[in-house]
Order: sequence, then C-alpha cells, then structure tokens
Amino acid sequence: MTEPADAAARRAIAPVICYPTDTLPVPPMGLYTAARATARKLAEVIVPARDAASIEVPAGSFLRIESVEGPQVGDLNLFNLHDLSERFYSGKTRALHGTHVTTGDRLWSNFPTLRPMATVTADSLGWYGIDAFGGSVHDVIGTRCDPYTGNLLSGSQYHHCCHSNLTRALADARGLTLSEAEAHVHDVLNVFMCTGFTRDTGQYFMKASPVRPGDHIEFFAEIDLLAVQSACPGGDCSSEHSSDTAACYPLKMEVWAPDAAALEGWEPPAVNGYDRSHGR
Repeated sequence: MTEPADAAARRAIAPVICYPTDTLPVPPMGLYTAARATARKLAEVIVPARDAASIEVPAGSFLRIESVEGPQVGDLNLFNLHDLSERFYSGKTRALHGTHVTTGDRLWSNFPTLRPMATVTADSLGWYGIDAFGGSVHDVIGTRCDPYTGNLLSGSQYHHCCHSNLTRALADARGLTLSEAEAHVHDVLNVFMCTGFTRDTGQYFMKASPVRPGDHIEFFAEIDLLAVQSACPGGDCSSEHSSDTAACYPLKMEVWAPDAAALEGWEPPAVNGYDRSHGR
C-alpha cells in the first residue's frame, strides 16, 4: 500500500486526551490514610490457586489483596453488594485513569450509576511504573482468561480459567445457577498482572509479574461491595495464563474496618446525576 504524500504530517498530529479528569472529584486520600491507621481486621479469605473466592466489603472499610506464598496474579470483579447489576466498569476506568491503576485511582461502576465503587489507597508495586517494553502492573485492559477463547484458538476445554472460577465463586456466594452467575461476570482488574501493548503490532502482552509474597494492593470501599477474586491458573503469567502446569499460589483477601469517628463527614457517592428521561 502506497503512503500518501502527507503521511508524515498526519502521523505528527499531537494527541488529545479523550476524558480530561481535572473536574473529577478528588478522593480524600488524607482521610483514607487516617482511617486506615485506626482499622481492625473484620474478615479474611484465602483464594486457592487456580480458583476464586468472594468476600463482602462494607462501605467505608478497606479491601486488601495480598500475595502470600509466591508470585501470583489474579482477576478481580466488584459488585454492589445489594444489586449485582451495578458492577465494575473496566472500560470507563481505563478511559478515565489509563491502562493501569495505582494509588489515588478509582474503580468506576457501569451505567447508569457510573460512580466510584472503590479507590486505590495503597499499592506496594507502585514503584514499578512503566518498563522499557511498555508494561505496567494492575491493568484494566485485559478481559479475563476464559474457556471460550481457549476453545476458539486451540479447541481446548479448560475449566479453571479465571472466567470459570469467577462464575463458580459468584454462584456460590449468591446461590445462583452457573448460567445465572455467568451473566454477571465482567471484565476485570488484573491484580498484580504485568501487561501492555506491543509497539509493532499493538497486541496485548503479559510478562512475569514483579509481585512477591507480601506485596499488596488496598482499596477503600465507597459503597457496599461483593469482591470476587481469582488466582489465575497462569501463576505470575510469565509464559501462559491457562495452565495446569504453571507454578500457582494462593492470594489473600482481607477486610479492615476503621473507627467510625475516623470517617466523620464521609458519605458514599451518589449515583450519576445524568437525567435519563431526556435523550436516550
């Protein structure tokens, strides 16, 4: 294909940020930090390797996800505890905060609520930044490893993909059939996963995660949450993400509740104020 004469000029046009975030409400990080200092542990769940588990996170408390035995990544789904139709919207989170999230970024819910569900308040891998390959940690660009794509690409029938594990864990947590639960499973936050896009082909890549035992990410729950977390069958995703042979380890989820006085003045965010009666 022949390039047009002005190809270089077209490529040289400067980009424009699609969603400037200067007008977004600024999360009160100082309040969160002070509240975390008063918190006591309410609950703990171990997410087994190549499996998933759930935990309830009351609004105003903290969810901590930690690597406990070896380098391990996992996929996180978040739901409104009282209404599964309100769930984490990875695409809008990506549009607002970028391809990877860290301290100070928020996880947003889907339409029509579109409000912060959780705010990242601590990230022990925040030092990683963006590496020479364009990789970074905690992405909102990947979907989740799933049996349908595996079947499409290789004809495999693998039943411990993150999609399958999240489906089973949600079904168990809410007394749903697998078919009912699967309809609610959604694109994820890839906790601890190191990913990016190749420069030559623009393909989604993964590489060995820098996560080590003790590394963690913490979130302040802006609303009552049901968190469903998988421990990916690819381990640290250094070579593959659906495997019965990769070294895999558990993850730990904890819920920490601060003193009520530490949250004085804080309120859960209201649902999005767009008036849907006009223009849809």
